[in-house]
Order: sequence, then C-alpha cells, then structure tokens
Amino acid sequence: MSRLVHCVKLNREAEGLRAPPYPGPLGKRIWETVSQEAWRQWLAHQTMLINENRLTPMEPKARKFLEEEMEKYFFGGGSEPPKEFVPPRA
Repeated sequence: MSRLVHCVKLNREAEGLRAPPYPGPLGKRIWETVSQEAWRQWLAHQTMLINENRLTPMEPKARKFLEEEMEKYFFGGGSEPPKEFVPPRA
C-alpha cells in the first residue's frame, strides 16, 4: 500500500517516497513531506544544476552546493537555474 503525504512542493496530497532519499535530518524531512512526483522533478533540476555548473558530485563542495539547493528547492524560495541556462526546446 502506498503512503500519502501532503507534498510541500506540489501543495497537494500525493504518493510519498518509499524511503528517505537522502541521509540525515534533511532526508527524513523530505521523506515526510515530499511526493514521488516532486522528487522526480528535483532529480531533473539537480541534473541540470550538475551539468550547467559542471559539478563533480563526488567533491564535497559540489555535494554541499547541491544539498543547499535541495533545501531551497523544497523548503525555501526555490532553486534557480544558472543565469546562462537556456531550457531545451520542446
């Protein structure tokens, strides 16, 4: 049986994540309040951030940046793409 959460990103009830997707208190908070759909949206946004900023996720500085952006994306004012980012055409 799936678990429903009131998703902070989508502002509606939706299917919750099966397990915390990130370690520590931030991962627990995401698990409790973020839906699977919003998490998939974050993964796409995170991929764009990694590519556009040419990050190496293994580096501590890059991981810290991504964690801060994740916090903003879900619980802050949102995570913005780099100014130079041009979305792909549909």
